[in-house]
Amino acid sequence: MSLALVHSRALLGLQAPEVTVEVHLANGLPSFTLVGLADTEVKEARERVRSALSSSGLDFPHNKRITVNLAPADLPKEGARFDLPIAVGILAASGQLQGPLDDLEFAGELSLAGDLREVRGALAMAVALQRAGSRRTLVLPRTSALEAARVPGLSLRQADHLLDVLQALQPEGQARPLAVPRPAEPPAAPPLPDLREVKGQSQAKRALELAAAGSHSLLLVGPPGTGKSMLAQRLLGLLPPLQEREALESAAILSLAGQFDPGHWARRVLRAPHHTASAVALVGGGSPPRPGEISLAHHGVLFLDELPEFPRAALEALREPLDSGRIRVSRAARQAEFPARCQLVAAMNPCPCGHLGSPLRECRCTPDAVSRYQGRLSGPLLDRIDLRVEVPVLAPELLNAAADGEPSAVVAERVAAARQAQWARQGGPNADLEGAALDAHARALPAALDFLHAAARRLGWSGRSVHRVLRVARSAADVAGAADVTVAHVAEAIQLRRALATI
Repeated sequence: MSLALVHSRALLGLQAPEVTVEVHLANGLPSFTLVGLADTEVKEARERVRSALSSSGLDFPHNKRITVNLAPADLPKEGARFDLPIAVGILAASGQLQGPLDDLEFAGELSLAGDLREVRGALAMAVALQRAGSRRTLVLPRTSALEAARVPGLSLRQADHLLDVLQALQPEGQARPLAVPRPAEPPAAPPLPDLREVKGQSQAKRALELAAAGSHSLLLVGPPGTGKSMLAQRLLGLLPPLQEREALESAAILSLAGQFDPGHWARRVLRAPHHTASAVALVGGGSPPRPGEISLAHHGVLFLDELPEFPRAALEALREPLDSGRIRVSRAARQAEFPARCQLVAAMNPCPCGHLGSPLRECRCTPDAVSRYQGRLSGPLLDRIDLRVEVPVLAPELLNAAADGEPSAVVAERVAAARQAQWARQGGPNADLEGAALDAHARALPAALDFLHAAARRLGWSGRSVHRVLRVARSAADVAGAADVTVAHVAEAIQLRRALATI
């Protein structure tokens, strides 16, 4: 009778709780039993491990009763990451491996030939190991190890085949150490679309600059072909580079979904789901819970084109994460929390035909049809969008005569300076200011506050709307390099929130 203990990690949202793989070999009727709340993918490891050991020239204990327990038993386990620790446990329990296992953690999928394949969530496992302060060494397949190597101060090794792991765990003097992963420097990012390519639309460009400066949400309303999508795609070019912590958080979320590309390290992402996306696709869900588009866009931009065409339930599900910056997915068996601090940029037509207010084409929609179309967006959702700007149609002669605006690089310099001022003043963007922090850091002059309150009474705004206008005004002051928020800053913020004011 033999027992081996091997360490690994499961995935529960962005958390990676520790799992102990216990392998027990005993005499009796030959069998291979896997217990510990394992899903179908984990249970299929029996066949993969059996074939991998045989194909690698190793002895599989066919005449033994094999019991594998994944502890703790009440923690759900999913995925194929437990293939490697199960195989190592069987080798240790059968006496084919004598090296120490207490200081190691394993994760990896096995092919039938014994090759190691990448696993989803390698970055989340590496971050969990680092935060736990553990001195263990994490052993991963090569591709996954290159992801995890982005986590600083982590002891990490990479392997390509099960035999590589076996040779590294032989007694001292016979062992062949595993390689330490060295991630290559990502290639230079391709040039982003330039704001100068958008002709005219000075108000929309100004709104885009303020949105980038204060991390505000933005809604662009206008007929087809006015440049709404062009403007949204150029927001990334105005945002400052990701900090190391932000890059790691963004990459960890993408790794959890199996969408992380090491060549895109430290680049902000632009997620643009189709308007047929469900609520689960937008905010996350499923079993086990997976991140949705709002989390995959963490520290990036979430662009929702044709906003009224999205399912009503999907849009309403965005309300809480837009405020809190996090999304908690609750199911009967488990819960998972994902970060969701992204910039929402949405675009929509003013009516079903799209030509309401256009000087070039007549709108064919009845007032009731326009009201029903715009009514697809609820008041509470619109209330959470900081900037709502109309993007008008420009006549061809005016469009050709429009002078080129500022390039993205010039606007990005002002945005970077404004963001630096915000971090020095309050430790975060203006969009996150609330409560006492907003009162303390907005620094609005009494005349500006009186003007804001008078406008709010006339327009029937909620307290949330007043606070959001004050945050935008604070961003306008930061872009201008002003210490205090003046009446002019508040007036501009109010003007940039007037689209769809009747809803």
